[in-house]
Amino acid sequence: MKKIFYIIKKEFLQFRRDRRMFGISFVAPVIQLLLLGYAANLDVKNVPIVVYDMDNTSISRELITKFTNSGYFEIRDYIDDPDDIDRYIDSGEAELAFSIPRGFANELTANRTPQLQVITDGSNANSATIGLNYASMIISDYSTNIMIQHLKGLKKLGFSRPYVEPEIRIWYNPDLKSRNFMVPGVLALLLMVVTMILTSLAIVKEREIGTMEQLIVTPVKPYQLIIGKLTPFTIIGLVDIILVLIVAAFWFGVPVRGSILLLYVLCAFFLLNTLGLGLLVSTLSRNQQQAMLSAIFFIMMPMLFFSGFVFPIENMPMVFQYFSYLLPLRYFFVIVRGIFLKGVGIVELWDEAGLLLFFGLLIMTLSIKRFRKNLE
Repeated sequence: MKKIFYIIKKEFLQFRRDRRMFGISFVAPVIQLLLLGYAANLDVKNVPIVVYDMDNTSISRELITKFTNSGYFEIRDYIDDPDDIDRYIDSGEAELAFSIPRGFANELTANRTPQLQVITDGSNANSATIGLNYASMIISDYSTNIMIQHLKGLKKLGFSRPYVEPEIRIWYNPDLKSRNFMVPGVLALLLMVVTMILTSLAIVKEREIGTMEQLIVTPVKPYQLIIGKLTPFTIIGLVDIILVLIVAAFWFGVPVRGSILLLYVLCAFFLLNTLGLGLLVSTLSRNQQQAMLSAIFFIMMPMLFFSGFVFPIENMPMVFQYFSYLLPLRYFFVIVRGIFLKGVGIVELWDEAGLLLFFGLLIMTLSIKRFRKNLE
């Protein structure tokens, strides 16, 4: 134990002397969380629209008011020429155009179904899809209110017709804020980046400056060297979790609804994976630049794309869906989002926790064998 303690002490002394490494370990994760917390936001608000109202009646203006009061749309202009729609959308001044035909109010009062035209800029598929969904929702709500008023009028005349009025309940994220979904995922990403990069770079750095050979000739056993090397980065990762939790709760208002102790235990399972991968990359790389590029392009980017951080796994081709089962980050995303948003416990997360521990032990075992082979 004394030898391991001195190795850990040496690592922290080196860490303290390198101010850039200190900034990367503790300051950079907080800054990245703040930036990603605002940038990684899929909510669409204040969509610029133009309105071409050929009917110009109180009923058509009431429908337009529904759009402006929703908070999702912002009217840039009322136009009198349909050719202006092309100009606004082509120039990017508007993302959506709303056209109300002449006779719209007459069709409604005559109990007929009027037609509306909604034109959107499809060059940004995400914004276009969300904007159209918002518009459809507002129009559907407007139509439902008209139908209810019509049925109430029939009821006064002695006629009745049943209708279904849904009562929608949204659990875990009532306001449907994408930030509440993204911030827990950012915790997983930062934990992966910091621990994996630091582990791979620190060990390769020892080899570059020649101190690894000095450690090999000392009476330090391989397992003691591995424990001494990985323990400081484990502690750094656990400290980063505290910093991220503080920023998430007090800055972004995303509280942890589940057990923080359980979150820490399962984060330790995830650290087995990231530290093991960092150790493996260090044994396959000859310099720090090679280690960083290998970690980013061959490990982090595939995990980011196929683990469900942004892109739903269900929408991927089947071969990539199967591939995602091999990525520890997939299971950790389910864990952190479940604990943050749903407040679930180990009973609900047992499968993900077991697979995360299995992959962690497997990766760490392979990495240790590779590391010991290099030492020998």
